[in-house]
Amino acid sequence: MTPDRSLQCDVERLAEKDQHGNQVTMVRCHGSLVSETASEIEDVVKPLIASGGRTVVDLADVNYMDSFGLGALVILKVSAIKRGLSILEFANMTPRVLELLRLTHLTQMFTS
Repeated sequence: MTPDRSLQCDVERLAEKDQHGNQVTMVRCHGSLVSETASEIEDVVKPLIASGGRTVVDLADVNYMDSFGLGALVILKVSAIKRGLSILEFANMTPRVLELLRLTHLTQMFTS
């Protein structure tokens, strides 16, 4: 069975700030993070990185991810690191996503 190849990302700015006073924005993704949808998550998250603060990408409802999806996450993480004033975290990664990170030796980049 082929997974649904669509992705939806919902953005919510939380009323409270984190312990360092940063604005917190939640991005909840639903669907497949694959070649056809990788640019969608980049289009949503890159402006949040540019605006600073803390962005948390919730991947609990991402049912499938391929190498293009992983590449999009790497691009976003590197963008946040280069920005310096932005914090980008990934939450609720599924076992499939965690296994992909382990196989590509990227676990520490996304869990530290």
